[in-house]
Amino acid sequence: MLDAECRPNSVVYTSLIKSFFNHGRKEDGHKIYKEMMSQRCSPDLQFLNTYMDCMFKAGEADKGRAMFEEIKARGFVPDARSYSILIHGLIKAGFANETHELFYLMKERGCVLDTRAYNIVIDGFCKCGKVNKAYQLLEEMKVKGFEPTVVTYGSVIDGLAKIDRLDEAYMLFEEAKSKGIELNVVIYSSLIDGFGKVGRIDEAYLILEELMQRGLTPNVYTWNSLLDALVKAEEINEALACFQSLKEMKCAPNQVTYGILINGLCKVRKFNKAFVFWQEMQKQGMKPNAVSYTTMISGLARAGNIAEAGSLFDRFKGNGGVPDSACYNAMIEGLSSGSRAVEAYALFEETRRRGLSIHSKTCVVLLDALHKSDCLEQAAVVGAVLRETGKAKHAARCW
Repeated sequence: MLDAECRPNSVVYTSLIKSFFNHGRKEDGHKIYKEMMSQRCSPDLQFLNTYMDCMFKAGEADKGRAMFEEIKARGFVPDARSYSILIHGLIKAGFANETHELFYLMKERGCVLDTRAYNIVIDGFCKCGKVNKAYQLLEEMKVKGFEPTVVTYGSVIDGLAKIDRLDEAYMLFEEAKSKGIELNVVIYSSLIDGFGKVGRIDEAYLILEELMQRGLTPNVYTWNSLLDALVKAEEINEALACFQSLKEMKCAPNQVTYGILINGLCKVRKFNKAFVFWQEMQKQGMKPNAVSYTTMISGLARAGNIAEAGSLFDRFKGNGGVPDSACYNAMIEGLSSGSRAVEAYALFEETRRRGLSIHSKTCVVLLDALHKSDCLEQAAVVGAVLRETGKAKHAARCW
């Protein structure tokens, strides 16, 4: 790949590998490494660290992990950067639970920790649910004279907010501001999401207000957090007003936004309005997910709009979707109420074949429709299932 008369050193090889990986040409990057080895150019620790970092960033976690072992096999002692790259790479690859052992090993080996190393490990602890350890490291940083950055505070605030320790999260939020740290929209959104999830909506609004007063722009995650809180509190009119504010601020709603609104509107039985948002979502080119389909199908069926519900149900299955028990039960009830007993019974049998549970209420509604249609043989089957369901519930209560 390189001129035979050219004898590049480790610095040149480092630059080449970084360039290839940065341009998405990882295979060429690996070839450069192999060529380096064939040229008997000995890599130094800085080169191996960079190569390992490139592999992790390219999504090659196993190769990155193997390179860390190669560093040791070549007689090098991994430094703080080696461990930081490994820990950060494992976190990004979804192996955050492995990082705390590496951190303590790193300390045992006498690595001098810097702010970046602390930030990476604190983030890892938060991502794997070890928020107390992250908090302790934040305090350790301060004791050792390292100033926590916006990244440090952001990780711990988000970790605390996710486990409902909101007063502590807010205390750190105020501490960071008192130190003159410019907090970003991600940190504000973490608090809004946390307060919203526990129903402290007024406080979530205050955080949103402060965010905008500081000249920051709420992103779609921020709005979704607030919308979700309002929907769960059944403040649907306030949620619709919030959605309008989102659009006025030129923030594009995403699939999650529409899903939250559709679910909320169905929850308060505003099925037709939910269907308007369903159609708007698709006009925006967004493909509904399984949850959205199930919510909308169930809502339309319960509203008696069985034609639309049936159309969506067929489309969902045709696209490879797998309706759940709630979806089947709602369709059976809707068809039964619409005097379409034979179709309802066919879905009833399909539900049983799939091993999904059939609600007692669904059986009762279907049974009534079958009797009215003189489908006595099918009614007998439904009656038997209803009796078995009753017996199972009675046995569960006795147990």
